[in-house]
Amino acid sequence: MYPAPFEYVCAASLDEAVRFLNERQEDAKVLAGGQSLIPLLKLRLAAPPVVLDIGRLEELKGIREQDGRIEIGSLVRHVELETSELLARSCPLLPETAAEVGDIQVRNRGTFGGSLAHADPSGDFPAAALALDAKLTAVSVRGSRVIDAKDFFVDLMTTALRPDEILASIEVPKLGARSGSAYAKMHQPASGFAIVGVASILTLDAKGKVEDARVGITGVAAVPYRARAVEESLRGRVPDVRAIAEAASAAASAEGAEVLSDLHASSEYRRELAAIYTRRSLERAAARARKAGIVS
Repeated sequence: MYPAPFEYVCAASLDEAVRFLNERQEDAKVLAGGQSLIPLLKLRLAAPPVVLDIGRLEELKGIREQDGRIEIGSLVRHVELETSELLARSCPLLPETAAEVGDIQVRNRGTFGGSLAHADPSGDFPAAALALDAKLTAVSVRGSRVIDAKDFFVDLMTTALRPDEILASIEVPKLGARSGSAYAKMHQPASGFAIVGVASILTLDAKGKVEDARVGITGVAAVPYRARAVEESLRGRVPDVRAIAEAASAAASAEGAEVLSDLHASSEYRRELAAIYTRRSLERAAARARKAGIVS
């Protein structure tokens, strides 16, 4: 199927893009990598009068270390996250998550910022952004503002971005000593989307007990969420098999989220998968944290 007719505008600079969006915010859709928007256009599930292409803006590209944190341009492609040496050393959760996205064609075209802004409930990156306590910078003609990941995902395919704002960059922390991370996912076989995806980060103290735990979950509910009850259950405990299994059992029930049910998985099945994949993610993160801190 062909898309409905639309006006195509290719921005030459970020300033030009935000000025245009300010004028046409009611009828414009922003195009980055196109892996989410173009299928919607072709299926006529979206029919915007105007498509604003920001895919060539150099200001929104690049991965760099700054003030002890890592800044990632919103137009950085999944494959760049997957192969980044800086991220492999300092924030390995993102390369591991990127490697699980779709297929190689999608990873070569899709963008980090586009995936987050699309906020698909089965997308992979929201779980990682939540676990990392990422900070997302949005720009408009009014200037820029920073949105915490915990406040960014609002509803089904809905974010805190305003109609005249463009997601410009994402800032994530470098993982410290005795920290380990992991992303575990059950794929939908045809699309590669997450039926359940769990990103976890564990930091151990000198005695091998959990000093900090962060768990982000996608695919289970209409909005990705932090599994706070799982995190609290682990803090102060040695992350052995029993402790992790007990904590993981609360993955789908502790946050009050309504568990999705669809042709891919019933709500009961998703609830079980959430516990299983949370356990797998945490076990892998714990092993990596022990290795990083040489904790026996």
